[in-house]
Parts: sequence; structure tokens; C-alpha cells
Amino acid sequence: MTAQELSWLALWGAVALYAIAMVASSVHLARVADAKVAAKARAKAAVAVGGPADESPAGASAARPDAAPEPRVRSRAAGIAKSTTLVGAILNGVGVVARGVEAGHAPWSTMYEYTITGTFVAVVVFLIVQSRRDVSYLAPGVTGFATIALGIGMTVLYEASTGLRPALQSFWLVVHVSIAIIATGVLIVGAVATVLQLMRDYRDNGTAWLQPFRWLEAVPSPATLEALAFRLHAVGFVLWTFTVMAGAVWAEHSWGRYWGWDPKEVWSFVIWVIYAAYLHARTTQGWAGRRSAVLALIGFVALIMNFTVVNIYFQGMHTYA
Repeated sequence: MTAQELSWLALWGAVALYAIAMVASSVHLARVADAKVAAKARAKAAVAVGGPADESPAGASAARPDAAPEPRVRSRAAGIAKSTTLVGAILNGVGVVARGVEAGHAPWSTMYEYTITGTFVAVVVFLIVQSRRDVSYLAPGVTGFATIALGIGMTVLYEASTGLRPALQSFWLVVHVSIAIIATGVLIVGAVATVLQLMRDYRDNGTAWLQPFRWLEAVPSPATLEALAFRLHAVGFVLWTFTVMAGAVWAEHSWGRYWGWDPKEVWSFVIWVIYAAYLHARTTQGWAGRRSAVLALIGFVALIMNFTVVNIYFQGMHTYA
């Protein structure tokens, strides 16, 4: 089996496993939501039967249905989701390494290579966070994004390895692009948390079209999600800062200038400005919550546009990327 065949098989295997993980984690999330709804219903029933007479701390706690103990839900779906996500990430990593062996260089010189590596990093970031705290509610979004991104990469963006172009034959390829990929992976997970934050916030405040989304009961409070998203975005911003700086140094080394208003350079800086504004807004009273979350999502949209629209439709020094 050649390295190309190994990469191809491993990556398609990862696509299949990510899709299974997405379905299994969604099933588990629905069961957690059902358990929480049932627990709240029992708490309300207990209050109705017991009446307001009990003024002890335990009674006061029981009188608040939303303060009912978190139900522990153990399901086969949760185990399937965890195992398939882990094995999918391993296969994704094998596919990336095999592509590097086939190409003879770091596997992130084309949109295809960036996609397969960025997907791997995003899933690994999720697994690292999951090892520290229960963030299983992020699993459907992360594995769903990974399924779609990797599937598009395999079917639409695939390019046979033809060797590095002269401009990419530099150790800065490893430094600059690797940091950009890691930053992108972190920001993907942060974006998933932000989307859930907004959905839960609007649902809690009575937005009609979100009321049927019962699975949102399994998602933590908007404040908890916002805190998690902020940490992820802060890490991603720092990494993106290094990405822009390393890109400027590489540009000076290759083209004799740090800045040339190339479309890719401009969009990379726009992304940096948006996330900088988000972090500032998030720490400024009056901007925390929905408005800062929307700003974070605007930054993520700009990130996706930088990778897709700018790469495909804009002509510049980075058209190979």
C-alpha cells in the first residue's frame, strides 16, 4: 500500500467515524435533555405537593425546580460518540502524516492539506478540552463540522501532490502555516461554543422558533458557554497574532517587504482586528453576552471567507494557498 492510498483510506475512515460520532453524540445530548426536563418536572411536582411550608435550606432549594440536581445519564450512545471521535482523530492524523510522507514536506501547502490538517487539530482541541471537563454538548457541532469539512476536502479540494512551489520552500512554511492551522482549530471549537451560547440565550428568553429545540436543555447556561468560548477565542487570538507576525517576516524574507496589501494579508489582518475587538468588547461592561458573541461569529465567518473566497476568487501572492 502506498502512502497516498493509506492517506486516502484513513481520511475516508475518519469521515465515516466523525459522522457516526455526530449522530451518537446528538442522541446522547437528546437523552440528557430529556432527563433534565424530567428532573425539573419532578421538582415542580414535589413543590406542588409539599407546599411553601418548608423554609429550611433544603426546602428552599427544592422549591427551585431549576436548582434540581443534575441527572447523570449513562448511555451507549455516549460511549460510541467518544470512541468513534477518538479513533476518527487517530485515522485523521494517520491520513495527514501519510500525505506528508507522500508529498515529502509538511502537509499544509494547499487548501486540501490545510483542510485535512485543520480538521484534525479542531477535533484534537475538542478532545483535550473534553479530557479536562465535560463538554460533550460540543461534540455534535465539532464532529459535524469535521465531517463536512473533511468530506469537502476529500471530494472538492483534493489535489495530487506535485511538490512545493519555490515560494513555499522555506522553514517558515512549518512555522507560519502550522500556527495558523492550530489557531483555526481552536477558533472552530470556540465558534461552536458561541453558537450554542446564542441559541441557549435566545431560547431562554422566549424566542419562538427555538422552543422546539428541546436538546438545548442539555446545554449549560449562556454564561458558562460564554466563559468557555472566551478562553478558546483568547488562545486562538494569541495564535493568530503569531500567524500574522510570522507571515510578515516570511513575506520580507521571500518578497522583500513585510506588508504588500495582498488580499490574503489584508483578510488575515481583518480577522485579527475583529477578534481583538471581540476580546475588548467581552471585557467591557455592556458588551458581554449577545453582542460580543455575534462579534466572535463575525470573526469566524471572516476566517472561513479568508480560506475559501479569498483563496479561490482573489488573485494575489497567496493564490497557491
